[in-house]
Amino acid sequence: MKKIALLFIALVSFLACDNDDETATPVVESVVSISFTQSFDGSPITANEFNAISYTNENGEQLSISRLRYLMSDIVLTDANGTEAVIGDYSLVDVGENSGVLLEAPMTFEPGEYTLSMRFGFSDADNTNAAYPDLNAASWGVPAPLGGGYHYMQMEGMYINSEDVNTNYQYHTIRAAENPGEAPTLTDTSIAINLGTLTIEGSVTIIEVNMNIEEWYKNPIVWDLNELYTMLMPNYEAQIMMNQNGQNVFNLGLVNSAIDN
Repeated sequence: MKKIALLFIALVSFLACDNDDETATPVVESVVSISFTQSFDGSPITANEFNAISYTNENGEQLSISRLRYLMSDIVLTDANGTEAVIGDYSLVDVGENSGVLLEAPMTFEPGEYTLSMRFGFSDADNTNAAYPDLNAASWGVPAPLGGGYHYMQMEGMYINSEDVNTNYQYHTIRAAENPGEAPTLTDTSIAINLGTLTIEGSVTIIEVNMNIEEWYKNPIVWDLNELYTMLMPNYEAQIMMNQNGQNVFNLGLVNSAIDN
């Protein structure tokens, strides 16, 4: 009888464990994508809004956007243990062509808290002249007298100048080049961005990274398009000023998750 009782207890324990295994909820790993969006004072900007003079900067100039391309690199998610996962080495966002605006991670992520970081433009270590065929094909390179390498951003459009005349502007950011020519002195003006902590959960997570375009014109330097509206690439001081204003441009937007029931 004692042996039978022991066998019965063992059988019950085995069935209980087997039942737990069957009913345990598996961990759902998430497919993660980064969505790059743009806005001006909270109004979304896509190619549909191009060419209309409907924005006013901090200095009071009315302006439009007709072209907007920018490069984000070193896109990394870091978990609570400090383990880094590279979402992408770089992405060229072209708002007019609606390309590069959604970047899907090459791996899935367990649910939890993560920090998101990236860089506006290329760091000096990655800003190698003619090194990226896709960027070369996109005419993204910088002329050799300005140090070569690649643009960070091309933003263009029209503004109404102080004489009430519609005028083209080109707000282009690159690595700052002092004394352009055969041997310019270069300053890395790319911007390291830490977007803070976010939660990943469910089977799909889309993380919005928003460019607040108005910040390029106001903080900490109020930008005067009447003085600085073109030929900014060879203007070393202008590139340093744009770097300063760019510190506040990018923010973490909505984090949308599809949670399985």
